[in-house]
Amino acid sequence: MNAHDSAGAVAGAAAVLAEASRTGVPCRPVRDLLPEADIEAAYAVQRLNVERGVAAGRRPAGRKIGLTSPAVQRQLGVDQPDFGALFADMAVPEGQPIAPGRLVQPKIEAEVALVLGADLPHRDPTVADLLRATAFAVPALEVVDSRIADWDITIVDTVADNASCGLFVLGGAPVPLDRVDLRGVRMTLTRNGETVSQGTGVDCLGSPLTAALWLASTLAGLGEPLRAGDVVLTGALGPMAVAAEGDEFTAHIEGLGTVTTAFDAPATEGTGA
Repeated sequence: MNAHDSAGAVAGAAAVLAEASRTGVPCRPVRDLLPEADIEAAYAVQRLNVERGVAAGRRPAGRKIGLTSPAVQRQLGVDQPDFGALFADMAVPEGQPIAPGRLVQPKIEAEVALVLGADLPHRDPTVADLLRATAFAVPALEVVDSRIADWDITIVDTVADNASCGLFVLGGAPVPLDRVDLRGVRMTLTRNGETVSQGTGVDCLGSPLTAALWLASTLAGLGEPLRAGDVVLTGALGPMAVAAEGDEFTAHIEGLGTVTTAFDAPATEGTGA
């Protein structure tokens, strides 16, 4: 595929995903529209839709890291994580339910979020750089979503689809990194009071800090470094759980506390003011 054809393919895939996001109707996999196994083309699709979002007035809020689980990497045939962009309109405050129909095919992951207090501009950041740059950590719920029908995804599909970003919920009690061992934290995620996922910090690329270092290095190399104020969702600490209308989720992460979100049930026909 020549450069002209590749650019057309990127634009076409971006349009398909944008339409699925706009309408809430899942689309076919976009891997068939792009050069086979071309992750760079997939990131070009992601970048195009992110740039369009910014141009439309959406405010960037940080980044998310995906594919931090070795099992998921094996499933998709990759040996590294991926990343996507977070916007401020993806942030859901605790206590504010998620409206029916806001997402296409939501699932929930519990993870550690870092909030930066300084830039990370170097291509070879150290753990010390990251510790100094991080203002605090909080427990987080990432509501992942796929615009691809039936979650029929490869690495190309999820990267193009902004790393399957949906929404995110941050806990409200910030914890400095010198008060918690992120590698050793234990996580429990419940749905309507029943445990649906468990894991530890080690399950996220060996440590959420390792995942964040990978992201900082990768983005600095692309000329798009992490900046002060950015939220970094470092990756799932355990398997994701399917979410449905009416469900309530609570994640407890040892040393960080809890974070909760709920999905509104649709209004019953015949009711109203």
